[in-house]
Amino acid sequence: MFNLLLGAASALALPPVGLTGILWLTLPLLLARLGARPVRGRAAYGALLDGFLFGFGYYCAGLYWITNAILTRVDQFWWAVPLATPLCAVPLAVVLALPCALAMLAPSGWRRVAAFAGLWTLSDLAREFLFTGFPWNPLGSSWEWPGRAGDIMIQPAAWVGVPGLTLLTLLAALLPTLGRRGIAGSLVLLALWAGAGTLRLGTIRPVGAPGPVVLLVQGNIPESEKLDHDTAVQTFRKYLALTAGGAAQAGARARSSGRAMVFTWPESAFPGLLDEDAQARAVIMAQAPGASAGLIGSVRFGADERPRNSMVALRPDGGIAALYDKAHLVPFGEYQPAGLPFQVVPGGGFAAGPGPRTLRLPGLAPFGTLICYEVIFPGRVVQPGDRPGWLLNITNDAWYGDSAGPHQHLQSARMRAVEEGLPLARAANTGISAAFDGFGRRLGELGWGRSGSLDVALPPPLPPTLFARHGLWVPLLMALLCILGLKLPGRTRRITRSAGDPTALSSQV
Repeated sequence: MFNLLLGAASALALPPVGLTGILWLTLPLLLARLGARPVRGRAAYGALLDGFLFGFGYYCAGLYWITNAILTRVDQFWWAVPLATPLCAVPLAVVLALPCALAMLAPSGWRRVAAFAGLWTLSDLAREFLFTGFPWNPLGSSWEWPGRAGDIMIQPAAWVGVPGLTLLTLLAALLPTLGRRGIAGSLVLLALWAGAGTLRLGTIRPVGAPGPVVLLVQGNIPESEKLDHDTAVQTFRKYLALTAGGAAQAGARARSSGRAMVFTWPESAFPGLLDEDAQARAVIMAQAPGASAGLIGSVRFGADERPRNSMVALRPDGGIAALYDKAHLVPFGEYQPAGLPFQVVPGGGFAAGPGPRTLRLPGLAPFGTLICYEVIFPGRVVQPGDRPGWLLNITNDAWYGDSAGPHQHLQSARMRAVEEGLPLARAANTGISAAFDGFGRRLGELGWGRSGSLDVALPPPLPPTLFARHGLWVPLLMALLCILGLKLPGRTRRITRSAGDPTALSSQV
C-alpha cells in the first residue's frame, strides 16, 4: 500500500499541479524500498510488485480524467466507469515494474542510481510503441511550469527530448541518496540545467520568414451537444459567427505585417462531412475574406467507405486544397484493436492515415498537422526529410471536462514546439487553445470553457534542434550509457585475518 501511495503522490509533479520537488522525496523512498530486498529467486517477485504498485498509483492518479470520457455516455458504458482508469494503468505499471526490478541487479551506490534512471527511461521510450503507443505523463513533463521558470527548464528538450528530461530528472532526484557528494551533484546538475536553458533562450535566433497570423476558433461545444444531431445547425452557426467576429482583426493584423492569414477550427468541429458539402465550404470561407486558407476539423469517408478523422484545408473559393487524416488513432475510442472477442467500437472505428505530412498551400508557409493526441509522441510529429515552418494541433478535449487531462495535453503540445524548434498553434473545442513559439513560450491562450477566437502572429522557426535531427536516438543513447552501471565492476572488500595476530583484521580493496 505504501508504494501505491508513493506513486500517487508522485503524480503531483505533473501538470497542472507541477509540484516537481515531491520527486526528491518519493523517488528515493521507492529506490530504498526496492533495494531493501534481493532480486534473485522468489524475492525478485517482491521487487516487481513494489515497482508495479508504484506505477499503478502513479498512472491511476495521473490519468483519473479518462473516466470523464465514459461519463459522457454513461447510459451505455456505466459498467466501465470504475474500470477505465485502472485498466489503462495496469499495462503501464507493468512496463515500469520491469526496470524497477532490473535496476537492483546493479551494485548499490551511483551504479544503481544510473541504472535505475536509464532503465526507467527505456521503459518510457517503450511506451511510445507498446500497446499502440501511449507516452503520456513522463516525469520530464513535470518541468512544464508556466512563465519564465518553466521556459528555462524545458529548453534542454531541444537536445534530448522529453525522454531525456525524464532521465535527468531521475538522476537529479536520486543523487542525494549518495550522501553529501550526491547532494552536491544534484545541485550542480540542476544549475547546469537552468544555465543551459537560459543560454539557449538568449542565444538561439529564428531563421527564415515569419509564420502566418493564425485565427484560433474555440466553439466550446459540450460533448453531449456534439453527439446530438439536432444541434448540428446551431453548432455550425456558432463557429461561423466566431470566425466572422475574429477574422476582421486577424486580417487587419496580417495586412499590417505583410503576412498571410489563416483560420482553424478544432478536431471534428464541422458537424457533417465537409469534403462532400461544397455549399458549407463556401459559406465558411465567406466569413473570413482575405484568408489564405481555412483549416477545418471534420470526419470524412474514404474510397473504402471507412471514416477518417481529418483536417480539411480550404482554398479562398471554398475548394479543397489538401487533406490530412489522423494516423495515430486512439484504441477503443477510434478503432478496435484486433483479436478482441467482443465489439467495443461500432463498425471497427476509423481508418488511419499514412502519418506526418508537410502540407504546402498557396501563400502559406509549409506546416504539419497533428490531430488530438498525435501531439504527445516526441520525435514523431514531423514528416522525415521535409521540415515544416510551423505546426498545427487541432483537438477536442471536451470528453475530459475541466480536469487535468486538457492541461497535460496542452503541455505536451508545448514540449513538441521546443523539441522541434517550431512554432505551434493549437485549436481546441472547449479549450485550451493556445500558441507557442519554438522555445515553448506562450504567445496567447483561450482558457478552458470559453467561446471565442484568438489571433496569433507566429514567429519564424528556430534552426533544427539536435532532437529534431536525431529524435529518440538521443535519449536512447543516454539511457544505454547509464545502464552500463549494471556491468561495470563494483568495489568489493575482502577481509582476512593476519597470520601474526588472529584478532587483527586487514582489508584489501
